[in-house]
Amino acid sequence: MPEKVFLRIKRQEKADGPSRWEEFEVPYQPKMNVLTCLQEIQRNPVTRDGRKTSPVTWDSNCLEEVCGACTMVINGKVRQGCTALVDDAAVSTSITLEPMTKFPVIRDLVVDRSRLFNDFKRAHAWIPIDGTYSLGPGPRVEPEEQDHRYLLSRCMACGCCLEVCPQYGPQSAFVGAAVLNQVRLMNTHPTGHMNRDERLEAIMDEGGITDCGNAQNCVRACPKEIPLTTSIAELYRETTWHGLFGWLKR
Repeated sequence: MPEKVFLRIKRQEKADGPSRWEEFEVPYQPKMNVLTCLQEIQRNPVTRDGRKTSPVTWDSNCLEEVCGACTMVINGKVRQGCTALVDDAAVSTSITLEPMTKFPVIRDLVVDRSRLFNDFKRAHAWIPIDGTYSLGPGPRVEPEEQDHRYLLSRCMACGCCLEVCPQYGPQSAFVGAAVLNQVRLMNTHPTGHMNRDERLEAIMDEGGITDCGNAQNCVRACPKEIPLTTSIAELYRETTWHGLFGWLKR
């Protein structure tokens, strides 16, 4: 059983500041995850060579792979810090931590995912219903359709699919797989279907579905195993039909 866990962390004090690397070591604990290591560093922010430093900054909330907040690049692979166990071979007791590269760094391992949330708004990824009074029972949904929609609804906006997408980044307006999947989820809902055309037109605009290069990295990186490429393929079909015959509804 190892006695220490060694961490090499990419640090950045502020958004427009330079980055640097710092190394730490923390006592090994059975079943510890990456966030446990960061908490140990926070308690005693001293580098391996004995130099006092500032505590490492990271983001987290649920600690059980539901919120998507603790996404970071761990040993070269984007994933959640809460489910990256030191005992796993892919993590081990020698760990390199970096912030995601597709979003602006706020500090250390914390990035600004505002672009993703703004793209959700842009694609109208919600169901606009009036909750000020009772609307009565909702539409019936068959169990098979519930199972199908549940797979799509597991997205936690973690950004893993965007980190590995060659089309996504500051060089492009592409909204990415997470937003496209959310459009498909909303459009499959009986109530959400009322705004289907509005969403399809949003993803047919600049940075929409036609910017997808079909690299298929997203579906392999998704921690929730969402069928992202299936969602994109289905939306290709829907937007094609909408582009050909949508004018008939006007």
